[in-house]
Amino acid sequence: MSNESSETGIEASEGLSPENPAGVGAHLPDVKPVLDVEAVSKVFRKRSPKLFGRAEATEALHEVTASVKPDETVAVIGDSGSGKTTLTRIMLGLIPPSSGVVRFRGRSIASAEVRKELRAVSGVIFQNPASSFDPRWTIERSIAEPLMLQHRDWEADHIHEVVWRRLEAVGLDPSAYAHRLPVDLSGGQIQRAAFARAVVNRPAVLLADEPMSAIDMPTRLTVLEMLKTLHADANAAQHQMATIIVSHDLGVVQHLADRVLVVHEGRLVEEGTTTRILSSPGCAYTRRLIEAASL
Repeated sequence: MSNESSETGIEASEGLSPENPAGVGAHLPDVKPVLDVEAVSKVFRKRSPKLFGRAEATEALHEVTASVKPDETVAVIGDSGSGKTTLTRIMLGLIPPSSGVVRFRGRSIASAEVRKELRAVSGVIFQNPASSFDPRWTIERSIAEPLMLQHRDWEADHIHEVVWRRLEAVGLDPSAYAHRLPVDLSGGQIQRAAFARAVVNRPAVLLADEPMSAIDMPTRLTVLEMLKTLHADANAAQHQMATIIVSHDLGVVQHLADRVLVVHEGRLVEEGTTTRILSSPGCAYTRRLIEAASL
């Protein structure tokens, strides 16, 4: 079968068929997804500056179908404005889709109860971690907040112990950093603290939105290994954690991801294993992304 495809056509290999045009799940074991979206679209509307003008509509996503299995790491790549961040935020219930279905463990998150359950077992690392910390709180207080909200019956000493263990897991000495304010930490240190907070509740789903964008190259390599270790440790402890990474850095993708979703102009144009996507892309857009990263 030829690997040639149109600019926005779905890649034509790896288990594709008219019934399954994106090849979703063709290379994965028969494990039910922890998260899946079906024919999801998102339209953002901007009010007209004119008093009686019509609202301007921009379609950020168009009928995207994708899934994430419990113990895998999936990278979502694409140019700025491609829709990758919109897709992942919809998957975690942070924003609603305009149409389509989002499911958590097989149940639609249109239900407030299911959406609440998803948020309770989700961890998020934002693109600018420093802005996600309350500047008035110590690092320990910020990391403890998810535990305090979800485990109201836990003693303060137990929460303290868990927070210190998470700080140690990301390479921050609790005795040196727990009582500091965010302003006192470097970019790499605040990123590590963000990882500690995101995994403090042992989430079922971890979203990392451009997790390396705010740190320098030497620190990036350390954080990459840390994220890989956190994922491996969670799965080794029989606590399967699905990880979704939004990134334009294909080095990060190659190092961490099992599978890649390529999003272009709001459409899923290619999906497959990381090795296949990076070594033999079937879509012209994916090839351009890889060539640009190699310059």
